[in-house]
Amino acid sequence: MTETLKPDICVLGGGPAGLSVAAAAAAFGVPTVLIERGKMGGDCLNTGCVPSKSLLAAAKRAELMRNARLFGLNVQGIGADFAKVHDHVHSVIAALAPADSPERFTGLGVRVIRQHGQFKDRNTVTAGDVEIRARRFVIATGSAPAIPPIPGLDGGPFLTNENVFDLKERPEHLIVIGAGPVGLELAQAFRRLGSSVTVLEAAQPLANDDPECVAVVLDRLEREGIVIRSGVRVTGIARAGGVVTATIETSGAEQTVTGSHLLVAVGRKPQINELGLEAAGIRHDHRGIIVNARLKTSNRRVYAIGDCAAGYPALTHAANYHAGLVIRNALFRLPVRADNSAVPWATYTDPELAQTGLTEAQARARRMKIRVARWPYHDNDRAQIEREAHGHIKVITTRNGKIVGATIVGAQAGELIAIWTFAIAQGLNIRALTNIVLPYPTFSELGKRAAIDFFTPSLTKPWVRRIISWMRIFG
Repeated sequence: MTETLKPDICVLGGGPAGLSVAAAAAAFGVPTVLIERGKMGGDCLNTGCVPSKSLLAAAKRAELMRNARLFGLNVQGIGADFAKVHDHVHSVIAALAPADSPERFTGLGVRVIRQHGQFKDRNTVTAGDVEIRARRFVIATGSAPAIPPIPGLDGGPFLTNENVFDLKERPEHLIVIGAGPVGLELAQAFRRLGSSVTVLEAAQPLANDDPECVAVVLDRLEREGIVIRSGVRVTGIARAGGVVTATIETSGAEQTVTGSHLLVAVGRKPQINELGLEAAGIRHDHRGIIVNARLKTSNRRVYAIGDCAAGYPALTHAANYHAGLVIRNALFRLPVRADNSAVPWATYTDPELAQTGLTEAQARARRMKIRVARWPYHDNDRAQIEREAHGHIKVITTRNGKIVGATIVGAQAGELIAIWTFAIAQGLNIRALTNIVLPYPTFSELGKRAAIDFFTPSLTKPWVRRIISWMRIFG
């Protein structure tokens, strides 16, 4: 017998975006239904951000021990027990999972349905033997790894972010297709844990980031022994006797690369194909579900947020940001507008690479009259103390100093980008960063020094020196 529910909000998808909407709606006492057929927590908790950063954390410790001599320490016998590294990764997932569990959300007052949900019509979603006729629906079904149409790829096993963290034995030689954030993060992690690694990229590595800063990352990866081949096209995959062979085409010539394992990391695709969007009158294309600035679809009852929304970055923090906008609009009728201009992103290689706002190239492409302030890590005392003196910060401003972008490459860049994201969101002038008092010694002083660097040219102007000379008259 079919059960009919009539909540205020029905959320499809139990990843970061959907869980944030459901938790907030329940906190306000709003009747809420959450539908998730897979693992609660979505890609981020189970196969994405959490396990990848946990693997990187283990790899970083191994590298720190190898470089202990820089601090006068003698550490010998460094090696990785890959089965225990696997256990470490999954213990982190297990520690965080209760916060995303069905039990927790049921306790919050959310009706959790562990079934596949799809639209029956414009006003109804079915999930198993339950029909939901909600006042508002929120689609938050996330994304999945994109699989390129390479001949031979589907002829045998290969790794993606969905199964790479299940490995209990270290790959002897890992071939990575794709030099985006996921590909390069995992390439460095496995290299530091003892694997040989070759990365194949059709275009440029980290193509969305500042090329000057990307070069710092690539230099480190190559010095660690990772082979990065850009501008190559993978034309075929073959397997024989436990060996995988990738045929590549570069400059019109074919070559082969052999390894023990293959990881595909060429991007993401929205998970929307089985939602019955046509029945609900919801427009979509290969990028995802078409939404307006309020994140509403062509069906006025339905929002789409996070990775499945076309035109927005596939980032966990962007998904959480979307969730907040939906709650404000759906529950309180407040006007909202999704804005990508101050959504940061970070690649957690070592050194880290973080960006917020416009890159220098993007600002120049808009024909903006800009200035670039910068400061190197090697002139930061904490960086020298920690032996992390490689990298720099670049701040992009208008001619009068309004901050429009920042890129940081170096230690803790993902943490340091926060203040610049705040500055852009608040429309601050770079002068504001010169007036803050920061603890010494910290990496955060890099930002203040970059801000001071913006004003340094003014100190040599004749009129400034004339004013100083004139002020001496008064003692």
